[in-house]
Amino acid sequence: MDSQIEEIKNKLNVVDVVSGYVKLSKTGVNFRGVCPFHSEKGPSFFVSPTRQMWHCFGCGLGGSIFDFVMKIEGIEFGDALRILANKAGVELKRENPKLRTERQRLYEICNLSCSFFEKQLEGIVGKQAKEYLLKRGITDDSIKKWRLGYSPDTWQSLSDFLIGRGYTRQEIVKAGLAVEKEGNRADSYDRFRGRIIFPIFDANSQVIGFGARVFKDAQNKEIAKYINTPQTMLYDKSHTLYGINNAKLSIRKKSQCVITEGYTDTIMCHQAGFDNTIATSGTALTSQHLNILKRYTDNLLLAFDMDVAGDSATKRGINLAEAQGFNIKIIDNYDNAKDPAEIILENPSNWTESLKQARSIMDYYFDSAFKSRDKTTPGGKKEIAKIILPAIKRLPNKIEQSHWIQKLSSQLNIREDAIIEELKGVKVNDNFTQNSVVELKKDQKSNNISDSVGRKKLIEEKVMSLIFKDPENLNLIQEPHYNLFCDKTRQFVESLKKITLPDFANASENKDFKTIFANVEASGNQEYMNFLTALSLRAEVDFQEDGSEEIQLCLTQLRDICLRDRLGRITSEIRLAEESNDNSKLSILKEEFNKLSKELHEKKQSQVKKESN
Repeated sequence: MDSQIEEIKNKLNVVDVVSGYVKLSKTGVNFRGVCPFHSEKGPSFFVSPTRQMWHCFGCGLGGSIFDFVMKIEGIEFGDALRILANKAGVELKRENPKLRTERQRLYEICNLSCSFFEKQLEGIVGKQAKEYLLKRGITDDSIKKWRLGYSPDTWQSLSDFLIGRGYTRQEIVKAGLAVEKEGNRADSYDRFRGRIIFPIFDANSQVIGFGARVFKDAQNKEIAKYINTPQTMLYDKSHTLYGINNAKLSIRKKSQCVITEGYTDTIMCHQAGFDNTIATSGTALTSQHLNILKRYTDNLLLAFDMDVAGDSATKRGINLAEAQGFNIKIIDNYDNAKDPAEIILENPSNWTESLKQARSIMDYYFDSAFKSRDKTTPGGKKEIAKIILPAIKRLPNKIEQSHWIQKLSSQLNIREDAIIEELKGVKVNDNFTQNSVVELKKDQKSNNISDSVGRKKLIEEKVMSLIFKDPENLNLIQEPHYNLFCDKTRQFVESLKKITLPDFANASENKDFKTIFANVEASGNQEYMNFLTALSLRAEVDFQEDGSEEIQLCLTQLRDICLRDRLGRITSEIRLAEESNDNSKLSILKEEFNKLSKELHEKKQSQVKKESN
């Protein structure tokens, strides 16, 4: 297995793997992007092709391609291994079936079921289903590309097929493909019967669920037009974007994502060349959807039906997207057609025009609000304001708010101050969005290191990185400085002191670092090894200044932090001594406090004098 892992690592470039999920830009010899694992405004996520590793200096996560896939997909090592083996074209050795994870068996069931449904298109009824798809404008090539199929109108044909392949009824139920019979957990029937099947894929093109559409009794309102896989270990509609596997590269390249509401819409868009299109799986936009999309673009074009006067899930999703910094436009000029698929079937150029005419979300609110309401009557003005003011209230930028207030004032022929006064009383009762924004801000705040502990950590990391940048700087770190450092920094300095300086310099110069890491690798301390590798990456990325002067400044700052921390602790001890009337201890503490305060004051004065010169 170890040899196969190395083979996969040798065949895959970390930049190619990570760029499948994160938008990267080149910076020197490395690549930079916004971290997908925590909220941040500036990119602190780096990928090193020379070291075949990634690291985020914001949240501290990092590692190999396996670590990345495990983290971003939320899966175990075995599943990450299979995903990357597939990307690398490496055939894994036959494994013991008992060692396969439950998750992997569900993947196998979904993929086998997909093949089963595809095969059914060759049968008598299956051919009718295929004819229906062709009439809707979906070509043979698209049917194959999206692996469309048909589920026989029988109770257990799929289940019997899967059981014949060694899977249990319970596993088939867990995959969402069968339903347990009431009062009999040992028996079940197929969930999808007599329907056209749309397999749903994850970002790595693995089948995780299915959508199923009726085509014979499509006008029968008593029958649900679409049914989907329920939530399973693999499929969660709030995390799933239909077509993301085929669209992600185009979304990144065009820096724009078109979001529709249907499987057919997405397929027809791709077929006509609009391959940056996806669909939500029977749900409005969620924070999880937006986290995925944020990896590829900040620009969304939404082809959604939306009631501007209501409090719909669609509006809440749009509000959440705005709160996360997405630029949103609405596509709604459908020329009396029902959906994008029908527009494209009639004439693809009409859809091109629809995309060009997409309006900003605020323009959409204005146009929709004024369209069917009388702006000349008090009642009409009130209804228009009721729709538009909450949208203005949600805008985080005061200048942008002012722009729309002026526009509303002009179109309603009402003074701006009256609108501003009314705006103050507007309550945005969108708990879903508000809670998500609170969580977003909380996440950002947690990554904004401002306390003394966080500052000390950053300074120590800078010292270590500057040593990597120029090994001669190691001479500036003497044993008395060790008391300023945490255990990890002290361990780092001590381990490098054991290496002769010429060897260290050569290792750095050759960008090899094998000499530096030898002791750590021998100890098997992988966590510390990752830490050192991340430091070497930071040395390449961040620091171009004179290292010796910077290290001296860092040591001064560390002394200052330690001094202030000690003063804080003494202040607490003085308070306790006063409360317990321990005069002898109080005298000692006050003497030490005065001594440290004087030292801190002298250092500050010295620094001011040095800067003035």
